[in-house]
Amino acid sequence: MKVAIYGQNYVKETTQKAVQQLLNFLLLKNANVFFESEFIKTQNAAIQNSSEVKIFDKLDKSYDLLISVGGDGTILRAVTYVRDLGIPIVGINTGRLGFLATIQIDDIQTALTEIFNGDYKVSERSLLSVSTNPEHHDVVETNFALNEIALSRKNTTSMITVETHLNGEYLTSYWADGLILSTPTGSTGYSLSCGGPVIAPDAKNFALTPIAPHNLSARPLIIPDNTTVTLKVSGREDQFLMSLDSRIVTLSNTTTVTVKKADFVIKMVELLDETFLATLRKKLLWGEDRRN
Repeated sequence: MKVAIYGQNYVKETTQKAVQQLLNFLLLKNANVFFESEFIKTQNAAIQNSSEVKIFDKLDKSYDLLISVGGDGTILRAVTYVRDLGIPIVGINTGRLGFLATIQIDDIQTALTEIFNGDYKVSERSLLSVSTNPEHHDVVETNFALNEIALSRKNTTSMITVETHLNGEYLTSYWADGLILSTPTGSTGYSLSCGGPVIAPDAKNFALTPIAPHNLSARPLIIPDNTTVTLKVSGREDQFLMSLDSRIVTLSNTTTVTVKKADFVIKMVELLDETFLATLRKKLLWGEDRRN
């Protein structure tokens, strides 16, 4: 098996502990192990100088698996390497909450044994794809997001107006600090913090969630995932910010942003005893009530 390992590009004790356990297991299984070129620099000399470890800068379809070591943010960055290659991703959690990175450090050997034995399932996650009017095409290099695409104000405390069309039909103009378009995967992230709904990963929907709206009637809206969303920003400043997961670009107010469902999915590896509902109870403490 050809395995890629990606992680945070800074030294963290828990990450190094996880990587050592992970590497020991993979070499025991005679896997071909490739570390991302920046990530390996955060590891000890023994790993950096090991003849059994190779390095990658880009991925191709010859890889069987990518293992992300970190939190959910690390997986979002790993997605930019996987892109549309169809390489399954496993998340080992050395971060905090971990909706995507669900394997804990103490469970690495047990979880990977199950995965190598084929005892796992694959959750296919929808992504968002963004395009802009022709004069701004070169601004957005990696034009997709697994969690969300958000438009927000820049260099001002004043609100912006986000004129929103769905499949060419005018919806509304949000007066707010910004607007989030979230996938089901991203519904437990930024959108949730702004009052958006939790969406099951296999639901065929996206969510529009305003950020601190001044329109008191503005509420999150669930839309079918085959909807084309067109957004145009106006405000006191000439520019605004667009974030694609953790990547941020600056755009001018003359930019029209068009968002639709991407034509590929990300494959997340999950253990057979993992369910989304169990994750909600565990991570968001649903049901943690004295009456229960």
